Amino acid sequence: MRAGIVLTFLTLLFVAAGCGSGSHAANSKPLVVAAFYPIAYAAERVDPGAEVDNLTPAGAEPHDLELTPRDVGHVRNADTVLYFGAGFMPALEKAVEGDDQAVDLLAGQQLLQGAEGDETIPDPHVWLDPNRYAQIVRKVADALGRPHAATGLLAQLKQLDGEYRTGLAHCRRHAIVTSHSAFGYLASAYGLEQVPLTGITPEAEPSARAIESLINQVKQQGATTVFFETLVSPKLAQTVAREAGAKTAVLDPIEGLTKDESANGADYFSLMRANLAVLRKALGCS
Repeated sequence: MRAGIVLTFLTLLFVAAGCGSGSHAANSKPLVVAAFYPIAYAAERVDPGAEVDNLTPAGAEPHDLELTPRDVGHVRNADTVLYFGAGFMPALEKAVEGDDQAVDLLAGQQLLQGAEGDETIPDPHVWLDPNRYAQIVRKVADALGRPHAATGLLAQLKQLDGEYRTGLAHCRRHAIVTSHSAFGYLASAYGLEQVPLTGITPEAEPSARAIESLINQVKQQGATTVFFETLVSPKLAQTVAREAGAKTAVLDPIEGLTKDESANGADYFSLMRANLAVLRKALGCS
């Protein structure tokens, strides 16, 4: 009798462990873990029937995201993990080592190189160029086994690219002064010059001498606006703008939504169009 109870207990324990260590049951939604907002948005658009778990919560900055035990569990149990490599999110890259279900969406991409202190590192901010983001969307669709489901999203990205080309075609100024080096792909795509106050990661703090140099550079460029972001402190941008006699405005790198943006239904396209509007104003575009 006791042996039978023990055998039954061990059997139930084995079944429970099996259910928690692999993909979902056959009748449940596939679990897609996305590293941060632009990937999660693409996955939700491509496969509305999937359960998409965005590892980066609203209002958080993804560069230095630390994974909680729950995050690690979702990564291990996911049917598909979509992430950016190239050192963008080191904790996640480490968590997916050896995971056959993990897809590095930057693999095989030709990336710009950006400064980080004395080093040069790959710039991951490809989604800020609609054409480069379209390449990511195609890879997401392939990874989810839905290569034909991205047609509508790709058409919207083509239209957005056209809006940027038209909107930034005739501008009095072409230098965009940004709080960190996130807009290199956007600048390259539309004939602008990025002047970043810090490197690829926004947490970097320049020295007093570097800040003085930045102020002089802003003056030399004739820039009227210094752009700061929604997810990081605006203090550096405000200091440089004040000393250079410039204004400040928000230029969103769309690494994630704020809680207010999420509550108000903002998405990639509304934020990109808001970026275009502030760029046109700052650059004196007709």
